[in-house]
Amino acid sequence: MSQQAALEEFRASTKAWLEENFPKSLVGRAMGLEGDADESTKADFELWRQRLADKGWGAPTWAVEFGGAGISHPEAKVIGQEMGKMGAFNPIPMMAGMGVTMVGPTLLEYGTDEQKAKHLRGMASGETRWCLGLSEPGAGSDLASLITKAEDDGDTFKLNGQKTWTSGADISQWCGALVRTDSNAKKRDGISFVMLPMDQEGVSTKPIRLISGASPFCDTFFDDARAEKSDLLGPLNEGWSVVKRLLQHERQSQTQASGSGGGKKTPFQQIAKDYVGVDETGALADGDLRVRLTNHLMDSEAHGLTVSRITAEARGKVEVSAAASILKNSATKIAQGKAELTMELMGSQGVGWEGDNYTKQEIDNVKDWLWGKAISIYGGSFEVQNNIISKNILGLPENTQKG
Repeated sequence: MSQQAALEEFRASTKAWLEENFPKSLVGRAMGLEGDADESTKADFELWRQRLADKGWGAPTWAVEFGGAGISHPEAKVIGQEMGKMGAFNPIPMMAGMGVTMVGPTLLEYGTDEQKAKHLRGMASGETRWCLGLSEPGAGSDLASLITKAEDDGDTFKLNGQKTWTSGADISQWCGALVRTDSNAKKRDGISFVMLPMDQEGVSTKPIRLISGASPFCDTFFDDARAEKSDLLGPLNEGWSVVKRLLQHERQSQTQASGSGGGKKTPFQQIAKDYVGVDETGALADGDLRVRLTNHLMDSEAHGLTVSRITAEARGKVEVSAAASILKNSATKIAQGKAELTMELMGSQGVGWEGDNYTKQEIDNVKDWLWGKAISIYGGSFEVQNNIISKNILGLPENTQKG
């Protein structure tokens, strides 16, 4: 059987399994569990999570022993496509916080057998949520300037310091933190990556409110917090190499130009027609907007194809490259451009914040537009990615402070 025929056979079996197992009550619900969901819907959501976990489709490309399904990336893509067609979704990567998309892939590459056995299945099932303690008030884009310390204390490290912009820290069970373990070394040489439980006396969090409303960000404080030495990821004082790889996984997870939430969404072209109107041929009435909308859709499609190509080329390689930086910046421009275009075509309806005069879609887009401004900052700013691209691809000299 050819690879294409095998993939189509897998597609048919995937469609059949989804039709039998995805609760119909969750169709069209954003990730299936808004705050106003009734108890029956919440029960269906938990049932769906469990079915996905049992199938290994929470993190389908991971090995079965780690809670995955051991399938190929093309097969995983088919699962996503078939879910999208019927309004289904995979909530587990979101429920795992930074687990499935960032900590897990890094753990697969750098972790010991004991660490993999201890942590991966909880991520793949969505039962354990992870956050990341990276940025600090004085160490953002220049992450190597961090000052949070981890002192040797027998079988554990004792952590003291503050992390900021820690997404989901207030609802996470575990944290992967970048800490300084040798204050006398050069700033990139004395850093280690440790994993620690959040439910302990020495850890506290404080949510950060954003202009767009609800925020996943927190300040996180370590006051004699404890991390087991067995949860040191990678060699002691070589955490910079670990975190560079982890950040590459983060950028790869941010390369999709549109969200992956559940529900059948109105095509962008149809939204434009609904607000702007059409001419006698059925085309968008505003010619200039039509051209810019077409250019945006072409850029979005080109980005998606490039993601697939680079993913295929990078399969099996663990070295850090500039490819994720290119895709991260490309996704940033597309996501922000779409939000800008949507606000423009909605006109005055595109700037509402609350009230009966605006639909949920209109209000959500304003919040998405505000939230989208952060895309060019988090995960390494747009300018930081350009620096990486200039050095690693164009061969330009180092233009940042060395340390």
